[in-house]
Amino acid sequence: MILPQTYTAVLMLMVFSLLCWGSWANTFKLAGKYRFEMYYVDFAVGCMVLALICAFTLGNLGFDGFSFLDDLEHAGKRQWLYAFVAGGIFNFANMLLVAAISVSGLAVAFPAGIGVAIIMGSLLSYLLRPSGNLALVLGGCLLIAAAVIVAAIAYNILGVIRHEELARAGTAKSTRRPTTVKGVILAGVGGLLMGSYFPLIQRATEPEIGLGPYALTAVFALGILASTVVLSIFFMNLPVEGEPLDLTEYFRARPARHLMGLLGGAIWCAGTLASFAAVNPGTEIHLSPVSYYLLENAFPLVAALWGLLAWKEFQRSDMRVKLLGVTMLILFAGGLALISVAPIPVIQKG
Repeated sequence: MILPQTYTAVLMLMVFSLLCWGSWANTFKLAGKYRFEMYYVDFAVGCMVLALICAFTLGNLGFDGFSFLDDLEHAGKRQWLYAFVAGGIFNFANMLLVAAISVSGLAVAFPAGIGVAIIMGSLLSYLLRPSGNLALVLGGCLLIAAAVIVAAIAYNILGVIRHEELARAGTAKSTRRPTTVKGVILAGVGGLLMGSYFPLIQRATEPEIGLGPYALTAVFALGILASTVVLSIFFMNLPVEGEPLDLTEYFRARPARHLMGLLGGAIWCAGTLASFAAVNPGTEIHLSPVSYYLLENAFPLVAALWGLLAWKEFQRSDMRVKLLGVTMLILFAGGLALISVAPIPVIQKG
């Protein structure tokens, strides 16, 4: 199988992963008025398809003579189970994140959801393996928590401004001011789950009996696909927004929308495979802990910038909202910087 053999290759894989994880959700925005419950079915399929394509191509090439199927046979069955369950837990978290995006947008959902995941993962990591500077860990967590709060405040103000515009135009559906609680709660709950699954990945990649990056990605993607079958039906019948959906509506969606979902899953999977390959226990070349942590966890900033600059999610707002948006980015980046220099073992991914 093909694995990075130089420091530059590892660095490029991590940068590629950062861009993929921070950008895949643009496909959801590009899909237009495509309900996230249906988009996510395509996302899961796209993820599984790319994982298998990479496994049977890149996973069978190289000079080590060790193929994707050899990797599966060599690994323990418990490691398979760990990866599969991790995929299911991640998938529930990511579905909640996409639901939050549908309600509140990229600029709020990613910092809020992944911010909670980073806080939980950092504190849990320190409790399980106390090391590094606790003051820096706590300081970083506080800054990220402040970024989450600032994002929620900015979105709340934005909602009030837009409601007042509709009220003046006589097109408001209600005289009651909108609340941003739903989007923040969805992102926060998703973040709690997102911060809890990575210990299973560590168990799935244990030396000697663990899965390699291609097998790990394939089994992880299988967990995503299998859990999507159940979770999508759940969300279609109990939607976070709008009316319940009938499954037949998925098949009536335009091909272009299905394509966006497939592309989103493929982009996310490509970033995940790149990350798994870069930090593979069998790889002798590793980045510094600071570089690794920042590249692994800065993707919410990329997603937030997409939301703010490309999708203009804070458009039609006043200077307060724009300043709060900038403050959110600064606080989040500062929190990541503090945690990265602690240093601590990383146990969260997005």
